[in-house]
Amino acid sequence: MKDIMGKTLEALMHLFFANLCAGCDQPLSRGEKMVCLRCLFELPETGFHLLEANPVEQLFTGRIPVSAATACYFFHKNVSLQHIIHQFKYHNRKEAAVFMGALMGNMLKQSVQYAYIDGIIPVPLHSKKQMLRGYNQSELLSEGIAGVLQAPVIKNGLVRMTATESQTKKSRLDRWQNVKDAFQIVKPAALKGKHLLLVDDVITTGATIEACAEALLHIPGVKVSIAALAKADY
Repeated sequence: MKDIMGKTLEALMHLFFANLCAGCDQPLSRGEKMVCLRCLFELPETGFHLLEANPVEQLFTGRIPVSAATACYFFHKNVSLQHIIHQFKYHNRKEAAVFMGALMGNMLKQSVQYAYIDGIIPVPLHSKKQMLRGYNQSELLSEGIAGVLQAPVIKNGLVRMTATESQTKKSRLDRWQNVKDAFQIVKPAALKGKHLLLVDDVITTGATIEACAEALLHIPGVKVSIAALAKADY
């Protein structure tokens, strides 16, 4: 009975939120989907996917040999993008993450560096955290990207073995030490020789993505590129 009530409530909430912009909570107009035109226009694009040695690539210079790295938007507090991220990260608006992933995919498609992706790897959550949230937001972003780039999302190819502490108030060194041994590859032979796109929602110091990429780069012949929805200042 509780399961039925829960599913009914979720369906009702989905219908309600489907008519509201994920960026400003205002009603969507005819033809608008998920994010209103005003919020879409105000999203702060970085253009990094078209720039070599962009600030995200520079994060990893001398740390790990990535083929390409980008973040599609600048992350600022108290603006529509932060609200969108909070909506899909904490308020179950999973379809908003897929929508934003499709926007990411359309940007990446403009760059030759992302033209030949063999598979998309979402930055994993620990199983306990994913069970609590019900989904992995990076996996949903990856699904949106996959629909555009026509590359498969490789679920559970990379797993998070350790339930690490929050990175929010840690220094760059502490962030790295917190996650450096947290990730493990499942069936590495299946990933051998592939160009993999590692996807996350927000990148700050890059410590988490670095730890993920380092694990993947131990597989023979693997190339890793990185795409985050947003780049936050540290």
